Amino acid sequence: MDPGTLIPPLQRRIELPDMIAYAGATWDWHRLHYAPEGLDRPVVDGQLFGALLAEQLQDWLGPRARVVRLRFRFRSMVFAGETVRCTGRVTGGDGGLITVEQQVEVVGDGRVAVAPAGAAVRPG
Repeated sequence: MDPGTLIPPLQRRIELPDMIAYAGATWDWHRLHYAPEGLDRPVVDGQLFGALLAEQLQDWLGPRARVVRLRFRFRSMVFAGETVRCTGRVTGGDGGLITVEQQVEVVGDGRVAVAPAGAAVRPG
């Protein structure tokens, strides 16, 4: 892969039932994610963004690709009912690994939810 190659974006609307299913799968039942006090809507679990970033890479490279390293930093909260878009580009490659930079933004208002983010991926 050449540096600068764009990764096809992944877009997903995250609804409360999705968040509850994710909480059940990860055993993370913090109230903030399904019945917050003092907020208008539940807050999306930050670790879900790691899952979306990894999904974006596997959608791009196929199910046999392996994410060797994944890093991401939260910038702002995302709430139930919002749509997010994962974007990314190739930054390099070495020894069979592809390195990428990614980010997650909220569709509609352009709020950056996750950045910087990136990964090292071994194509399958």
